[in-house]
Amino acid sequence: MMRVAVLFAGLVTGLLFVGAAGRAEDKPLPPPADTIFARKTLMNTISNSMDEIEAMLAPGAKIDSVEAREHTDLISVLLMAFPHLFPPSTNQWKDGTQRDAAVDTYASPELWRQYPDFYERANAASKTAFDASRAPNRAEFQARIAELRAACDGCHAAYQKSGQ
Repeated sequence: MMRVAVLFAGLVTGLLFVGAAGRAEDKPLPPPADTIFARKTLMNTISNSMDEIEAMLAPGAKIDSVEAREHTDLISVLLMAFPHLFPPSTNQWKDGTQRDAAVDTYASPELWRQYPDFYERANAASKTAFDASRAPNRAEFQARIAELRAACDGCHAAYQKSGQ
């Protein structure tokens, strides 16, 4: 599973480079739907890793330190890439519109109005995930993961609309 996640991270990074190269050659950007799908996939990968980590931290559960480090390193890398998947063309939220959770965005227009804050939150969460990956013991790891969960929840509260 970790290999798939690492391959996905490489794919996302490659897509970012291809997108940058395309802009440099005056080629059109990827369609907004493709970018929205890429960021949903990235966020689902982060969510799956968080689920695995939080299962390791459940009362009585054992932490696999290698796996925990892999998950937190992956989250750190993905959070560095994440804010780059929000070009203005993907600001497509419309109140009262039926949404398909599989393909439509739930990003609030507030995200683009306060993009520097969003960007900083993603970078701070990335650093917290990295710090968790280097935690010397369970207590420190658990504290960093609690900070990471709070960072994720806070960003979602500020910049994610709920389904309608």
